[in-house]
Amino acid sequence: MTAVVLFDGECNFCDASVQFIIARDPLGYFHFAALQSEIGEELQKKHQIPANFDGVLVIENNTVYHSSDAALYICKHLKGMWKVFYIFKIVPKTFRNALYKIFAKNRYKWFGKKDSCMIPSPEVRNRFL
Repeated sequence: MTAVVLFDGECNFCDASVQFIIARDPLGYFHFAALQSEIGEELQKKHQIPANFDGVLVIENNTVYHSSDAALYICKHLKGMWKVFYIFKIVPKTFRNALYKIFAKNRYKWFGKKDSCMIPSPEVRNRFL
């Protein structure tokens, strides 16, 4: 079983996050697609995700996790102590998502933006859709 992480391919923080996940997911549970890619747009349409969605998404077995739920879902499946962060699932979703929304809204200002999506290295290219 695998899950797909849809991320903003133009966001420096999102790119670093994908690299972070890859390094802590040695079994290749997560696969990746930029929201701006053809497959990313297809998945957005298929799962009725608004085109202006601003954040990370995880799709597994036709279930879509977004915002803080997506981030916590990713932590839950990573190798090492990152699983501990799943404890934040007990924090009310409205509060978690409010913090997430502030971060998502400011990520370009804080981390910068690329002109185009990254090109994955040959070692991990098969994990990108």
